[in-house]
Amino acid sequence: MKKFSGFIVLLFCAATVIGADEKKIPPMPAEVSGNAVASLKSGVEIFSMMGVGPKKTWDDVTNKVYVLDLAHAKWREGRTVPGAAGRLGAAAAGAKGLVVLMGGYVVDGQGLELIVPDVNVYEPAAHRWSRAKDLPVAVDNATVGVVHDRFVYLIGGRSSSGPVNNVQVYDIEKDSWTQATPFPGTPVFGLSGGVADGNIVIVDGARPGPAGGPRYVASDECWLGKIDHKDPYKIEWSKLPAHPGVARFAIAGGGSDHQHRVFFFGGTATPHDYKGIAYDGNPAEVSEVTFDFDLHGHKWETIATNTNDPRADSRGVLITPVGEFVVGGLVKNLATTARVTELPKK
Repeated sequence: MKKFSGFIVLLFCAATVIGADEKKIPPMPAEVSGNAVASLKSGVEIFSMMGVGPKKTWDDVTNKVYVLDLAHAKWREGRTVPGAAGRLGAAAAGAKGLVVLMGGYVVDGQGLELIVPDVNVYEPAAHRWSRAKDLPVAVDNATVGVVHDRFVYLIGGRSSSGPVNNVQVYDIEKDSWTQATPFPGTPVFGLSGGVADGNIVIVDGARPGPAGGPRYVASDECWLGKIDHKDPYKIEWSKLPAHPGVARFAIAGGGSDHQHRVFFFGGTATPHDYKGIAYDGNPAEVSEVTFDFDLHGHKWETIATNTNDPRADSRGVLITPVGEFVVGGLVKNLATTARVTELPKK
């Protein structure tokens, strides 16, 4: 009962501190894009890990961790991610009071990108990192979700041999990986999605382009995966109709059990590198469309077509007691940002 009462106090403090003016949530201590994000304590505590800074160069990739306590609207630095270099395109999720950080890639001075299988687990209370079992298939730019506060679903991504349609599930209690039913569509990376009500919704991403064309182009496939109640590794997939707006890359996504929705924010119509340069050589343009998938109504909903402060390369939509937020990323002029932006309301 004391633990539950303490949590209610946290929620009240968060609503009191932030609810009066949600636009005054402080920015992160540093501008960063391609950062992995996660939350704990039902969204009261937010984490941003690694990513690239405003120079957008190989030596501006960081391994720093920033933590926002919504109850006090104040950022602090967490313990840096182990390793000599930071990573880009990693995925993260919070479960069992821990943050699981998975995959991503490192960049060297010659521009070479190496996708890594590293899985690191952060214990905020102990201010400590530990190494977990490596990814069976090392990927970057995958999407992620959690079921039963135990099973972390890592979906799609780019491997050393190209985009994949794997669904890799990490059991945080057993420190083990299992391959779940893959999604039946085109293998993609930079896809977006989330998990809510035991359902996975994924959209878009990048697939290989046609011969003689750009290296990668946007995929317009959307999928719904129903996770079996008894077997967390069995997923029944079905194709969804096209979502509002054009197909995109690097949309921020996240699922809300409470609202029975998966939210999608920003992204670009053309796949791009970590500097924001599209694979056709042109600067990418950030979309202003925000939408969601209503799991109860089984339908897409347009939230806004002219979203304020749209973003690409924000690695997820974070669901909190006071709203849905994106942290960092690339803004419309492709500059990195430290801002925390709330999704618009329908």
